[in-house]
Amino acid sequence: MRTERKPTRLDRVFARLDRESERPVHLAVPSMSRHRTVLFAATLAFYLAIVWAVQITSWLVRLDWQVMFFRPYQQWPEIHAFVDYYVVLGQRGPTAVMVAAWLGWRSWRQHTLRPLLALGASLLLLNVTVGAAKIGMGRLGPHYATTIGSNEMGGGGDIFPSGHTANAVVTWGILAYLASTPRARRWLSALSAITSLGVGMSTVYLGTHWLSDVLLGWTAGLLILLALPWFEPLISRAEAWILGVRDRWFARHRRRTPARGPSAAPVAAAASARPESPAPHLPSGADPGARPAAPEPEPVGAQRVAWAPVYLAPGPHTSRPDRTPVTPAGSRRPPHADRHPRSAAPAARHLSGG
Repeated sequence: MRTERKPTRLDRVFARLDRESERPVHLAVPSMSRHRTVLFAATLAFYLAIVWAVQITSWLVRLDWQVMFFRPYQQWPEIHAFVDYYVVLGQRGPTAVMVAAWLGWRSWRQHTLRPLLALGASLLLLNVTVGAAKIGMGRLGPHYATTIGSNEMGGGGDIFPSGHTANAVVTWGILAYLASTPRARRWLSALSAITSLGVGMSTVYLGTHWLSDVLLGWTAGLLILLALPWFEPLISRAEAWILGVRDRWFARHRRRTPARGPSAAPVAAAASARPESPAPHLPSGADPGARPAAPEPEPVGAQRVAWAPVYLAPGPHTSRPDRTPVTPAGSRRPPHADRHPRSAAPAARHLSGG
């Protein structure tokens, strides 16, 4: 008795995914609303305020030095191993690969390139803006500080703002930006905020960044997420261009590939190569011009006579032992005076025996 295999949990998950629609009915594309514009302006003002506070060596710089002299990695050494691994969530390479894999699956399911293109646009903005700020301000880190109490600006460093923190805000925040439901957006926003906050504090714990570097990194990443709706038209045009290039390539490839339909030439060749059926045997006294009777239907189980191969000339053929192998140049057998054809062998033996 054959029993059906019990579906596993993975089978049920894929069955549920197959029941979902290939493209959501409403793909939520955030727009640059008035609320978002006001929030972007306030965040930009906070960004400039942090830069100005560090530039004039205000209380924020004094707080940076107090935290650095506190040395958190010496106060809580038992969490040092965990923080070393947790800070990887802010590195651009590993996080970009993980998020791109998830967004690539979403692009395949929804038949749209927008998730991947939005990720690429955000990472491009991150590299341009944060990279330019790092090089332009050139602040040295805590391990390379030269003068106690100074802001260490213009010393050739590249830590202000914190790249780990800004990358954590953008990479994990893009999941909330691309969420398709308000509930998912709220949960993913909270998750990305907690993750980026932990990454920023991890860099302060390890002593690789000032506290003001982390504050500016959070602000820089939030500015990129708030400015993404301005780039949605560009993302849509890029998606249409990529899909157009793909469609043109497939169309050109189909034109170059010959069609593999049924051809009439082999059938005609086979029909012309078939041997002509011999004239039907007429009984004596029958009228040659009379139409022959229709052949009786062939039984179902009877064996059909195969047609002669195409490469054989029409007409009767002799059996293989009675044929002499010939080539266009003639026979391959040397002539022998005492060799007789096989058809004449019995007569020769009869004569010699008489």
